[in-house]
Amino acid sequence: MAEPVTIEELAEAIYRMVQESVGGRKLRPQELTKAMIERFGADRCTKDQCKQALRQLMDSGRCVYTFYGGSFVELPSQEEGGGKA
Repeated sequence: MAEPVTIEELAEAIYRMVQESVGGRKLRPQELTKAMIERFGADRCTKDQCKQALRQLMDSGRCVYTFYGGSFVELPSQEEGGGKA
């Protein structure tokens, strides 16, 4: 059996995928999970590992969940916390 991918590696790969989608199509958590399993292989990457990686990204503030007719994973807005004076 192949060496499992680390949560940190998964989080970084998910972050890059979300970053590349900015300005385009919004990505759902399930789509990101499928993409990671496809990329790393089912023998190295599980749904649970992807959930942990997503949680790590949310907890660190690198990504946020948005809800517009469904839940999506996006980068936080640059405007957050720095509203107009």
